[in-house]
Amino acid sequence: MKTRALALCLLGSPAFAATSGPLSLFGISAGKNSVSVPMQVVILLSLMTLLPAAVMCVTPFLRITVVLHFLRQALGTQTTPSNQVLLGLALFLTILIMQPVAAEMYHRGWEPMENGKLTTDQAMTEASQPLQQFLSRYAREKDIRLFLELSHAPAPHNRAELDLKVLIPAYILSELKTGFQIGAVLFLPFLVIDLVVASVTLSVGMVQLPPVMVSAPFKILLFVLVDGWNLVVGSLMKSFYQ
Repeated sequence: MKTRALALCLLGSPAFAATSGPLSLFGISAGKNSVSVPMQVVILLSLMTLLPAAVMCVTPFLRITVVLHFLRQALGTQTTPSNQVLLGLALFLTILIMQPVAAEMYHRGWEPMENGKLTTDQAMTEASQPLQQFLSRYAREKDIRLFLELSHAPAPHNRAELDLKVLIPAYILSELKTGFQIGAVLFLPFLVIDLVVASVTLSVGMVQLPPVMVSAPFKILLFVLVDGWNLVVGSLMKSFYQ
């Protein structure tokens, strides 16, 4: 349900307007003046390959993955947890956050289109409204102004009138900045441990022993004692519900 709703919003286009035939659900027509069905299938499949990347960029997945990778670098554990574990955790957290948005998109766009109450274009417009509200909530004013200037689009009266072509890149920039800010804050306590360990090892003459080998157990122990995973994940989740 969620995948279909997001796909409807991200891939819907007037170029693929539904007309008739068994493939009309996906906007593929076989009219005289339209592109041939095999070519439309190729174009649709090509767009579908971009869908995972697009979904990852317009959801909390972006911020969560940036923060988790910063955390792993701060701990100095190299490949532990592995990329698969971090991406899996980020994916399930993203599903949890985006479930209400995806459900609203499904009920406002896909369901009426399946029942014949809306056309593909109308369903795409209705389904994009919850996504626009979500993106505008976390996109910064400065980033929105930047892409309004780059696209030469007129300034809207309010955020509800912003186009997705402006909101999506503005949201990505805003999430990158927020993720880097959180990552910098996570680095600070571990940096202090590295500095203290480096000073102690140098003062006792242990020049040949890398300070990282000594500080790594202390950083992991500190992270476990304060229940770091609970704190980090809880703070990330709460940042999307404020």
